[in-house]
Amino acid sequence: MPRRIGLAALTVLELSPPELVSTAAQAGYDSVGLRLIPVAGQPHSHRVDVAEIEARVRDTGVRVLDVEVFRLEPATDVSAFELVLAQAQRLGASEILVHGADPDAARLAERFGRLCEAAAKHRLHVNLEPMPWVAVSNIPKARALIDAAAKDNAALLVDAIHFFRAGDRFGDLKGARLRYVQLCDAPGERPADMAEIVRQARSARRFPGEGELDLEGLLRVLPADLPISVEAPVEAALPPLERARHALIATRKVLEKCGLR
Repeated sequence: MPRRIGLAALTVLELSPPELVSTAAQAGYDSVGLRLIPVAGQPHSHRVDVAEIEARVRDTGVRVLDVEVFRLEPATDVSAFELVLAQAQRLGASEILVHGADPDAARLAERFGRLCEAAAKHRLHVNLEPMPWVAVSNIPKARALIDAAAKDNAALLVDAIHFFRAGDRFGDLKGARLRYVQLCDAPGERPADMAEIVRQARSARRFPGEGELDLEGLLRVLPADLPISVEAPVEAALPPLERARHALIATRKVLEKCGLR
């Protein structure tokens, strides 16, 4: 069975959620990731029209894989996420994406656990994505938080660029609970400046197979049927549909090279 491949919102962030669904269908993706909660400091915040997104999903057959970004910060009120959790369930999503951005480990663990409980009521899995510039910055820290929460719907989300920028190792993934993976490429050298790490991650990645990250090594230690979400915001000034098509073709080439179609 061919690997399920989805289009992440960050790859074509200028598109509204309904436009993203239509573009993913035209490009040949199976699913999409929707950004229904904007990230501070990033452009392109769109009005959320759930009925319109539902209509595009129904008309195209493209499913919603995940909804983002649930960011746990010191001032986060977990109950404020209830509306978006309900929207995610209504749209047929099975996953939500979470960032742990609270340096208070005890408070973060408590809120992560409460978010898992709230998500479970909507039949959603909670995927914790470590990033080098937040409190949960690497795989070991993410796994420790997931273990502390001890919730059946908590999982680890690996994003290729963050994995290598954080200096994570393939052995760190042994036995991890995984629901999907975010794939992209990037220059092999890790920037010394954290601001540049953030810039590359948000707007200057490369399409899979067109950088120097060891994607083959990463894919070989992950489950062979793990769904892929292609998150590759690139600097090249390509129209959204062309960008989405290029990203999908590049991803399939990487999978073929690894013998993991």
